[in-house]
Amino acid sequence: MDPAPLAGAAALLAPLRAPITSLPSLGPGLAGLLVRAIGGPTLLDLLFHLPEGLIDRRYRPRLVDARPGHIATLAVTVQRLDRPQRPRQPWRVLVGDGTGTADLVFFSPHQARGLIPGTELLVSGRLERYGNRLSMAHPDHLLPRARAGELPPLEAAWPLTTGLLPRVVARSLRAALDRLPDLPEWLEPSVVAREGWPGFAQALHLLHFPGDSLAGSDDGHLAGRLEAARERLGCDELLASQVAMVRARRRSRERPGRSLAGDGSLRRLALASFGHQPTPAQRHVLAEIDADLAAPTRMLRLLQGDVGAGKTLVALLAMLRAAECGLQSALMVPTEILARQHHATLERLSPVPVALLTGSIKGRARRQALDDLATGRVQLAVGTHALFQHGVAFADLALAVIDEQHRFGVEQRLMLGDKGEQTDILAMTATPIPRTLLLTQWGEMQVSRLDGKPPGRKPIRTSLHPIGAIEEVCAGIARALAGGAQAGGAQAFWVCPLVSESELLDVAAAEARHAALTARFGVGRVGLAHGRQDVALREAALADFAAGRTRILVATTVIEVGVDVRGATIMVIEHAERFGLAQLHQLRGRVGRGGDVSYCLLLHDDALAGNARQRLSLLRETEDGFLIADEDHRLRGGGDLMGRRQSGLPGFRLAAGPRFDELLRLAWQDAEMLLDRDATLSSARGRAVGLLLDLFGRADALRTLHSG
Repeated sequence: MDPAPLAGAAALLAPLRAPITSLPSLGPGLAGLLVRAIGGPTLLDLLFHLPEGLIDRRYRPRLVDARPGHIATLAVTVQRLDRPQRPRQPWRVLVGDGTGTADLVFFSPHQARGLIPGTELLVSGRLERYGNRLSMAHPDHLLPRARAGELPPLEAAWPLTTGLLPRVVARSLRAALDRLPDLPEWLEPSVVAREGWPGFAQALHLLHFPGDSLAGSDDGHLAGRLEAARERLGCDELLASQVAMVRARRRSRERPGRSLAGDGSLRRLALASFGHQPTPAQRHVLAEIDADLAAPTRMLRLLQGDVGAGKTLVALLAMLRAAECGLQSALMVPTEILARQHHATLERLSPVPVALLTGSIKGRARRQALDDLATGRVQLAVGTHALFQHGVAFADLALAVIDEQHRFGVEQRLMLGDKGEQTDILAMTATPIPRTLLLTQWGEMQVSRLDGKPPGRKPIRTSLHPIGAIEEVCAGIARALAGGAQAGGAQAFWVCPLVSESELLDVAAAEARHAALTARFGVGRVGLAHGRQDVALREAALADFAAGRTRILVATTVIEVGVDVRGATIMVIEHAERFGLAQLHQLRGRVGRGGDVSYCLLLHDDALAGNARQRLSLLRETEDGFLIADEDHRLRGGGDLMGRRQSGLPGFRLAAGPRFDELLRLAWQDAEMLLDRDATLSSARGRAVGLLLDLFGRADALRTLHSG
């Protein structure tokens, strides 16, 4: 987009960037509570703080007919004020309507004190019965009868925080909506007409103040209008996302790079050391990567591989393509132990030296590694975040491979890419990604899919067991340790959902399970690894297990990704129903990496609900991570794929609901067609979409997206 339209967009949207404190009648204390509730400091944050439900205040019974347990609106007269006899007792106001009486209960005196006998009121709130008396604690609304018209028949129910009253949110939203500028329509008009969607401003007003639109509408019609308003705003947010993604992907194809077309000599040597030819899936993915590397533009590709599908070999062969051209490549991983594992694998297979750089490498070894990279004597490097730190220089970095890329921040990924000129980026994840999230979170990248397993890998036998059968499970592990894999006995992972015992949750804790298994199998045979440990202690526990010094490793999900212990053939997961399907699949993938038959035992609550049993049964029936990822996404309604958020759609505030996937595809198709016709967004609709990008914070996303 040209700078002028962007400047115009910023000026038009400036009222929405104003702070909450600019609203009238909102002091610092209330403003702080409001900011905490809405998750941001601006009027736009307030407008996007959508209600989570509706409160119907149209039930207006006489007291003699009133049903407890409902929201009721009552026309009553104050009869008596009862002051508390002791501190911390509530104030009670007896009210009546000629057919019966009720108590209004207040724990704060400021409202109760002004209610003198004879005052005519309209009160609305939840009516309950205690003994033979009706009671309403802290009415939501308390108005003089003469102002009855101010009470909305339907009221939005916003997520609040302690101390923040709904009327403060409502008053603030009225003021914010008054400042909403007149914005052009950015959606395709034919889509708006076909779906029956309101305009952007109308949708916000309808959702926040549904009572204003009740006249002439029955409940069914109003519900349809509210759903249409939510879909409209969700589509707005998805369109902003998809336009930014499509632009980033197209621009990444145009960014000048350099053509890397090796002669295959180093690859042939590596495959000879490996002893197997690549699988068909690996050959297909390599062809896609090679085409990107050979192109005169920079590569930005995501390689999503199922558990055990052979991503490391693909990464090495891609890195050797750069080495065949006399250039350098770097593989960045999130943990020290994973870096050392990858380094050992690459050193065994690579015909050229491989440098290792992590935070624990000090002194002479670190100086040597830095010098080798800076002079170009070493063309391949493996490391942690230490690779992008100040003082690390590459002679000519052509390819950056980022393993488990979601574990690094955007700036960290940018810093590694910035270590070279025109650096190609290959991001990798061992977590298969649902099709929906490929569009929403990785839509700017070319995507390769690596499935299947290398030759010699056997299926993992997965079984379900009630937690009450834990003694039989331990007995089975004892037999396996005595004579399992090879002559030295098997090794087993034992995963727990918590680190330490909780008074609130009656589920397994790693520390308690470690103590119990140590008592049974002996000191020195059982290790412990969890996220609260000192990093060095945790890495030592993982290293001891990898070396076979311990036979059982009790752990939390810190072992979910990147732990490669070929002798481990047993995975026990306690309270498996508490994990997502994709996470269980990752944990299961820590075994079955050698040539022996492996087992995954899912221990579940004795009283397992039907839907939870359905989820776990899918794990028993398939090892297809892509099928599991799609099913996990469908069952859990989105959520953060990597476990940081367990519900809702990641990165979206407005887009949700049963039509999410359909609206996402609609937005993606619209974005593609729009940019085909108007790549610079200079048409009337293009300028409107430019406003949309700015509204949702997507206008300046391109450099971030280029980092993968």
